[in-house]
Amino acid sequence: MHNVIYLHTHDMGRYIGAYGYGVETPAMDAFAEQSTLFRHAYCCGPTCSPSRVGLLTGRTPHQEGMLGLAHRGFHLEYPEHHLGAHLSKHGFSTALFGIQHEFNGRLGDMPYGRIETGGHLDTPLERDKWATARACDFLKEDHDQPFFMSFGLFYPHRPFLRASEYKGRIRPPEVLPDVAPIREDMEDYACSVGFADECLGTVLDEIKAHGYFDNSIIILTTDHGMAFPNMKCSLTDHGIGVALLLHYPGNPTSGKQLDSLVSHIDIFPTICDLICLEFPEHLQGHSFVPLLKGENSKARNEVFSEVTYHAAYEPKRCIRTHRYKLILRWAPLTYPLANCDSSPSKSFLRQHDWPQNPLPEAELYDLVLDPQEQSNLAGDQFIEVVERDLRQRLMDWMRQTDDPLLSGHVERPAGALVNRNDSEEPGNTDYEEIKAP
Repeated sequence: MHNVIYLHTHDMGRYIGAYGYGVETPAMDAFAEQSTLFRHAYCCGPTCSPSRVGLLTGRTPHQEGMLGLAHRGFHLEYPEHHLGAHLSKHGFSTALFGIQHEFNGRLGDMPYGRIETGGHLDTPLERDKWATARACDFLKEDHDQPFFMSFGLFYPHRPFLRASEYKGRIRPPEVLPDVAPIREDMEDYACSVGFADECLGTVLDEIKAHGYFDNSIIILTTDHGMAFPNMKCSLTDHGIGVALLLHYPGNPTSGKQLDSLVSHIDIFPTICDLICLEFPEHLQGHSFVPLLKGENSKARNEVFSEVTYHAAYEPKRCIRTHRYKLILRWAPLTYPLANCDSSPSKSFLRQHDWPQNPLPEAELYDLVLDPQEQSNLAGDQFIEVVERDLRQRLMDWMRQTDDPLLSGHVERPAGALVNRNDSEEPGNTDYEEIKAP
């Protein structure tokens, strides 16, 4: 039976060389040449814990109770649904090296037989280096049963590593202005993702050196978009779009790029399909193995994504099809600045009155004619049939998945830390008072 190796970065989106961006990521680029690269893969929620829970349970974050961040007091209600738990039940050994974001408040629920996070070290740089070395040690060992290995990197999460010099030649994301402070911020991102790439390259080299490349399913992905304004915690493609590379023995689409829509929620059933394991009843995703084998031309017609809490309360949901995106918001219809990571880019935009205006209840975008999602078509008469259809499909999904937003304001759990909506930064201050029920 194949091993399953899950390689994941933090806050990377698709901003790597393999997706055509001007950052140097030679290890991931080389891996892309031996994998299927999905151009249109999307996360279940553009925040850390919900996105990972969606991927690792194959179910929507709100169904699993992960409506916010695990390190702030939100919990995965059904740890037995985790991919690691399912594989362990079927004879896999399980190991975690580096970060995870599903069990920060309940470490005892983690479904790993071996856990080495580097939490005793002082800096993210030291922890990522340590986790890389421990993962390589694991791969050098003899294994008498198939294994599930999760290797998680902190980078390129903020605070970024500093670039040794600023050349001012890197282009910011299209959603941000091309000005010196943001270019310098992007150069620090490039430095940070370059370090993550080195760590991944070291582990991938060890995978190949010990023969695991030929008998393993390897997933390389990230949780959500980059930690820049209008990206992370945003339901635009800048927030929900993710890099996704998949390798497995005999993959007929190895080295190819696919434009079909896929969701992180589809990875769990795809792994089960590839290794001929039963599908747990709780799964909401769909295997995209038929897509890889050429039996279907597309995996799905739409993907869904969600935010309820990040640092602050910001309830919103979206549906994305091949052509259109509909985003719906619930009160409050104001932008909580605490949901944007502190950064030079954020500081620059705030100096220029970002954001000041109330947010719309609905946003509708034609992703063919408006790929940057700048022209909101919601309420326009000429496209009302499309909007009505997308609203119906989104509400049907919410009803089918028992979305708590359908009942109104979603209360946070007792003890969870949530910033007030007028907080300007996501630091550990300005928390709302939270009382036990």
